[in-house]
Amino acid sequence: MLPHLAAVALSLAAVTATPPALVPATDREVVFTLDGTATYGTLHVPEHHAGQRLRAALLLPGSGPTDRDGNQPAASPNTLAQVAGALGGDRVATLRFDKYGTGRTGLGAYRDHPETLDYPAFVRQAKAAYESLRDQPETDPHALLVIGHSEGAMTALLLGGTVHPRPAGLALLQPQAIRLLDLVALQLHAQTAEAALTPEQRRAIDTAIDAAVTALREHRPVDTTDLPPVLAQLFTAFQGASGRFVDSDDAVYPPDAAAALRPGTRVLLTCGTNDTQVPCATTDALTAALRRAHVGGPGRVPLPGVDHLLHDADHSDTLAPAALDALHRFGQTPGQS
Repeated sequence: MLPHLAAVALSLAAVTATPPALVPATDREVVFTLDGTATYGTLHVPEHHAGQRLRAALLLPGSGPTDRDGNQPAASPNTLAQVAGALGGDRVATLRFDKYGTGRTGLGAYRDHPETLDYPAFVRQAKAAYESLRDQPETDPHALLVIGHSEGAMTALLLGGTVHPRPAGLALLQPQAIRLLDLVALQLHAQTAEAALTPEQRRAIDTAIDAAVTALREHRPVDTTDLPPVLAQLFTAFQGASGRFVDSDDAVYPPDAAAALRPGTRVLLTCGTNDTQVPCATTDALTAALRRAHVGGPGRVPLPGVDHLLHDADHSDTLAPAALDALHRFGQTPGQS
């Protein structure tokens, strides 16, 4: 009789126990220091029960002076802020930060010698951000994701094979999937093809572009004689203050990095059919390399009508529905419908 009464008491206690308090969604600033520079970011924690450990994603911005929200001085698409909002709806916490040269972080220790800032410095900064996200009290260190846009996707790929613990998944959004200077040349050739030029002028400019890329890689002066002024300025900058960064970024061939990923890692790779900066065809080699690395799905997902900023013709200021759907499916727990 007594064991029976004890079992009933335990059952009643379970029924009447107070559930954990619901903690509202919040944003808070996160600061971490690396290489003498304090990096500032925003941790978004969605609504959750007290004590609950959440899946969490590190968000990495694209190239240039792109801040934690995905904005540059001349453009404010809020790409990363909108990605954070979409993932928050799926109860995924996110950390996004101002990389070197942007926002509150600024150049930090590189202020007096910005020409020494190279691509590996940005990778180290992203790794420190990943570790900061891992150590937050609300995050599950065994359910971390890394989501990068454009150049940030290449950084995400590099982190995926080097950080500990390994991320459960990577989302490579409109990724830089080939060497930097090959991508630059591809973009410039496309612009030349659309310009009002004679065939002879196009051939001369295309030849000069290819020669400029070769010269940069061989660390020789670029001959800008046959380049239009704006392209001459671009390649001159590539040899100047930006030279170290360009050289170190161009040294990375993203498909090679795929081999270091843990087999079974969930990987999403998106490409927009209206993306003129990173055409879908540029992701072919990376897609094949991911397949050889035996990563998990969903794999490459083409986004019809979507441009580089994840917009489409009907959604110029918000994420396109196709992009939102891909993020939603990626953000779900495996097996969740």
